[in-house]
Amino acid sequence: MNKTQKVALVNLAIMPLSIAVMMYPLVEIFVFKRTPERFGLYWVVIVFCVVMVPSVILLRRKQSASEVESDERDDLIKKRAVIASFISVWILLAGVTVIPRFVIGIKGSIPVWLLAFINLGVLLGAGLVYAVAVLIQYGRRGKGEKS
Repeated sequence: MNKTQKVALVNLAIMPLSIAVMMYPLVEIFVFKRTPERFGLYWVVIVFCVVMVPSVILLRRKQSASEVESDERDDLIKKRAVIASFISVWILLAGVTVIPRFVIGIKGSIPVWLLAFINLGVLLGAGLVYAVAVLIQYGRRGKGEKS
């Protein structure tokens, strides 16, 4: 497994935690109608850092000294995945601008600080599309790689 595949798998593994980190303040604000407590936010950040440090160490470690950083195929796969992610950003942004009109109505309004959650959701969606696009292009069995 090369570095590009490792990065994609780590992104997919950390995605649920990222969604949980985003959902904590969202639930506190919208469901419980209060601002998140500092202790709760610190706890979320600490858990996130505890998960991130091992993943960064895993990504920096090479399997062998002769392992190549990337080749032409990796660059092509990354380029195609970025294009897929970019297209998904436009689709997601179009969706998050049209959906509130139907949910709230033409005369309704949403708080300005909700835009931060919307943008973070679009960012997580684009990251998910990038990771899945990379893994799909490499294939399930790692074709062309030594086992």
